[in-house]
Amino acid sequence: MNNSIRLTTRPSFNGSTPRLAQNHCTNGSALPVSAANPASRFCDDLAFKPLTAHRLIELRHLRYFVATAEALNFTRAAEKLHLSQPALTRQVKDLESELGVRLLDRTKQRVNLTIEGRAFLADAKRVLALSEEIVESVRQLSRKEVSALNVGYVADFLYDLLPATLTSFQEAFPTVPVNLFDMSCGTQFLALRDGKIDLGFVGLGEAVEEAGLRFRSITSYNTVVAMPKQMPLARRRTINLKDLESMFFIGMSEVSYPGYRRWLTETCRRAGFAPRVLEDLETQRRIIQSVGAGLGLALVPDQVKKVPHDNVVFRPLAPKVMTESCIAWKADNPSVAMRACIDIVEELAKPVL
Repeated sequence: MNNSIRLTTRPSFNGSTPRLAQNHCTNGSALPVSAANPASRFCDDLAFKPLTAHRLIELRHLRYFVATAEALNFTRAAEKLHLSQPALTRQVKDLESELGVRLLDRTKQRVNLTIEGRAFLADAKRVLALSEEIVESVRQLSRKEVSALNVGYVADFLYDLLPATLTSFQEAFPTVPVNLFDMSCGTQFLALRDGKIDLGFVGLGEAVEEAGLRFRSITSYNTVVAMPKQMPLARRRTINLKDLESMFFIGMSEVSYPGYRRWLTETCRRAGFAPRVLEDLETQRRIIQSVGAGLGLALVPDQVKKVPHDNVVFRPLAPKVMTESCIAWKADNPSVAMRACIDIVEELAKPVL
């Protein structure tokens, strides 16, 4: 297949950096980034051809510009690229014409970058570096040089995305082993920092960031109130959060679920009161048991309803309250499998409400 990368550009530059559009083949068919197509972010055409009215910009055009911008001399850049100087000059002019901006100021004595050229140079280098990284990642996968993918999760949360993610990952990379570890969110933070796991399915993004980790919000769940079945309030179909002001709350410990107490306090503050927390427990399962014993009530994601809950009912809140769900990883983790898995999760994730 004759592949190239098409960068959709704006007609005018207005001092801002052009945005790169989704990759396409020259026949216009989309190449979506997907689990089954891990290399789809990168395609290149080694054939030499000028830019056309179809706004076709290939990676080599970026290489031509970068070489010229770094040398600030067309002759030296052409020698480095093994091109003739007139051909290089023509290609850079075509690129400027396609972008609708002047990237280089040329005189007989020297070549200088314009303000737009300096901005475009930084982005062009970034695109070229990414293309090389993607190609090398795919080659590593092909050579089976990728180590196992280690994933942490919280069993009680029963993340909907986790099974779908594992299925898609194994279909795309059948030779890469995957190991699952049932850990609390707090334990996952430690394991990520120590390199014991590559990716964690965790809770609140703010707590992840404070732990010095990278994160991505992947979905949000409706928050419900778990309460003893015999409570008078349990007869209502919907619970006003303000009506819980006098009740005792059962919370999650900061060790197992960092950021929960702050989230609970802020959620109740918006309703006009401070929560009375009776105790903090390590797992959602224990929280549900305490609620069932009549010790208090708890605000939990609605997916916790899948946990066995004798003598406990769950009611939606008014106004609606959402609980965030994130994936987390260590920024300097070089795992190729982890990067591929992050892409798969993002593709499968529901929009954060």
